[in-house]
Amino acid sequence: MTRVAFKMSRNKDQKTEYKKRHDEISLGLKHLLNEVDINEYSIFFDKETNISFAFQMLSGDWESQDLANNPTVKKWWDYMADIMEVAPDNSPISVPLEEVLYLD
Repeated sequence: MTRVAFKMSRNKDQKTEYKKRHDEISLGLKHLLNEVDINEYSIFFDKETNISFAFQMLSGDWESQDLANNPTVKKWWDYMADIMEVAPDNSPISVPLEEVLYLD
């Protein structure tokens, strides 16, 4: 298992909409994440900075960015683009975070 953490920025005053869209996440996207063995995926808010912190547990020798060409992922990115900081392809701009402590 590989633990991955990263941060993303959402547009100001979009916390409610961001949460709503994730509460209604498509079954297709959930199925895809399960299919590629993302065993855990959590997102946390920092209300002072509008930054979301995400954490994933991955199985296998791949990275979540390997899904960049998947049509389901691209559709999700397009759906979220108006409320987040995104790249020209609508992928969320994310910054990987370095792990400094892990207690098992």
